[in-house]
Amino acid sequence: MGSADSKLNFRKAVIQLTTKTQPVEATDDAFWDQFWADTATSVQDVFALVPAAEIRAVREESPSNLATLCYKAVEKLVQGAESGCHSEKEKQIVLNCSRLLTRVLPYIFEDPDWRGFFWSTVPGAGRGGGEDDDENARPLAESLLLAIADLLFCPDFTVQSHRRSTVDSAEDVHSLDSCEYIWEAGVGFAHSPQPNYIHDVNRMELLKLLLTCFSEAMYLPPAPDSGSPNPWVQFFCSTENRHALPLFTSLLNTVCAYDPVGYGIPYNHLLFSDYREPLVEEAAQVLIVTLDHDSATSISPTVDGTTTGTAMDDSDPPGPENLFVNYLSRIHREEDFQFILKGIARLLSNPLLQTYLPNSTKKIQFHQELLVLFWKLCDFNKKFLFFVLKSSDVLDILVPTLYFLNDARADQSRVGLMHIGVFILLLLSGERNFGVRLNKPYSVRVPMDIPVFTGTHADLLIVVFHKIITSGHQRLQPLFDCLLTIVVNVSPYLKSLSMVAANKLLHLLEAFSTTWFLFSAAQNHHLVFFLLEAFNNIIQYQFDGNSNLVYAIIRKRSVFHQLANLPSDPPAIHKALQRRRRTPEPLSRTGSQEGASMEGSRPAAPAEPGTLKTSLAATPGIDKLTEKSQVSEDGTLRSLEPTPQESSADGSPIVEEPGQAWREQRRLSSASASGQWSPTSEWVLSWKSKLPLQTIMRLLQVLVPQVEKICIDKGLTDESEILRFLQHGTLVGLLPVPHPILIRKYQANSGTAMWFRTYMWGVIYLRNVDPPVWYDTDVKLFDIQRV
Repeated sequence: MGSADSKLNFRKAVIQLTTKTQPVEATDDAFWDQFWADTATSVQDVFALVPAAEIRAVREESPSNLATLCYKAVEKLVQGAESGCHSEKEKQIVLNCSRLLTRVLPYIFEDPDWRGFFWSTVPGAGRGGGEDDDENARPLAESLLLAIADLLFCPDFTVQSHRRSTVDSAEDVHSLDSCEYIWEAGVGFAHSPQPNYIHDVNRMELLKLLLTCFSEAMYLPPAPDSGSPNPWVQFFCSTENRHALPLFTSLLNTVCAYDPVGYGIPYNHLLFSDYREPLVEEAAQVLIVTLDHDSATSISPTVDGTTTGTAMDDSDPPGPENLFVNYLSRIHREEDFQFILKGIARLLSNPLLQTYLPNSTKKIQFHQELLVLFWKLCDFNKKFLFFVLKSSDVLDILVPTLYFLNDARADQSRVGLMHIGVFILLLLSGERNFGVRLNKPYSVRVPMDIPVFTGTHADLLIVVFHKIITSGHQRLQPLFDCLLTIVVNVSPYLKSLSMVAANKLLHLLEAFSTTWFLFSAAQNHHLVFFLLEAFNNIIQYQFDGNSNLVYAIIRKRSVFHQLANLPSDPPAIHKALQRRRRTPEPLSRTGSQEGASMEGSRPAAPAEPGTLKTSLAATPGIDKLTEKSQVSEDGTLRSLEPTPQESSADGSPIVEEPGQAWREQRRLSSASASGQWSPTSEWVLSWKSKLPLQTIMRLLQVLVPQVEKICIDKGLTDESEILRFLQHGTLVGLLPVPHPILIRKYQANSGTAMWFRTYMWGVIYLRNVDPPVWYDTDVKLFDIQRV
């Protein structure tokens, strides 16, 4: 039958279903088979031939027919899994049912009355159809999920058959050990199967259905205490699924082994259409959804002696019940870590390669999913995090992350990408090794819209952060605390900042310490505290190599004097705020010599009007996101949580955190009738007295007269002579006793778990446009907005 005929027959069946007012019996195979037996419809056809309005109409007007359709389609998938899909006809039926369910499921999820439908047992659905079978009948959702899992390891359908000859009978689906059929070499599996286009396409269809099953999460409003796991994910990743380990491994290896370059030959992708990429994308999306797990709340009992082979570390106490999270947290072999890190770094760097030889490699689009996956790996597997930081390989993650941050800074539709990039850098910056690695010279010249500089990866990080703060869009302001926390965390380890980076840091201090900025919001002065803390760390711990920064501080000394003499009387506060109303521009770029941008770079562009974006959950404040620890002499960390306000060794108070300071400020500042916050003298004095300026004032007191003397003696206006003097100068014994180093480490909390869930589903919603699985359905987890 031609494809036009088959489409016509399928459409006729849909029309019959929508116009029948009487229930159709489940036993009426002649009717139901029209939907899957004789048709060859692509997933795009199914979406076109089953309009949303008709699905909703059946749901409202003849619910029993929609229920039977779902039940019969699941039954066909179960039968296909049982028989092993040997004939072409059976394979076609499985694919048709899979496409139909992908189309219909979102409309079941969007209606709260239907939500329990898949979790109920269907009368008479026991295997034998007899009454006594109802006792052990599974809920429909469980039957569907187990059938999908079986079908993903079905010889000659989704995996290569291991049969020697056609004489052997087909492999028995029930005795088949799916660990021998893992899709790709990598973690825990050495054999790389022959690539097979048909198998990849079939896997992709089934993974799309699986992702659709999991997407019920999109139809529940964001709940702050969303402790209840997604029941679909919970069941699929439990010991009930005998393929959990090989499937987890298949997904992870498929993503990490993917090389979009096309066998290392530039421009090869123009000759071969790459059918692997859609599978890799689907695999990455399914993987991050199965790993959606609130690590802050879960230390749960689990796995009863499931064998995990040697790739998983068995020495640790049993981990969470979600086996995917469990397996991920127990990967421990160096070569596995190397494979995962190299794979993710290769894929994240892919868009950067584009800029050297345009079109030489295929440009991948799933970097956001990869960043979420990298985050999950570091968050759930501390051994992986330490491995990443053990060598300069971490820079292969850092550079693309900074590239994405810089590129997306002006684009409102990419606020989520900005957040995840910053969260990853915050997580890494909590470890000393990250700061140490940043000292490696930066020589790769990825064209980026930033000033040209010669220096280290630390300089790159500071220059990009400065660019985000001074020329990103308004919605990024909540990230400023995070950006500067990262700078503070790495500052004690930075051996030598370039002049460009030193000037950028001082420009930020200048912008953040204007009176109108300090007085215009209750939290703004924290940014000044963070910058002063970073300067103190560098002066106390890395003075020798940092003559550029010391010189910049001397040149901008007036900023520090102004801070020390900050006015706090009501008329001064009033005047500063008046000035603000005249000049609403948040942070001017004046006073920062911009210098030419790198050659070949494109300016960061705002979103095209009309671009769709999804709303995000609120991000927790920096005091909730991080936990303060003090670095001891031997380099070990001691937690400082929760401590009363205390002073550090040199008498300078430890920087107040937003949390405790906030309550104090609410008390000291007056909230006017309109609920608008307004600054008071007491409030200004409450934090002005704590500004950690002692170290810098002492430095200026010692060095400024010496520098001025050189200038007068030699009639100098030349910087190089002064820098030479500063390089050989020393302040040993002249500065206050070094304060202990404070690190603010990321800590998991339910606020970030909710943020990640919303962001991840928003990405998946927007990226699945062909077919548009969730488009125009009534999602509740986020709002869809147009820029």
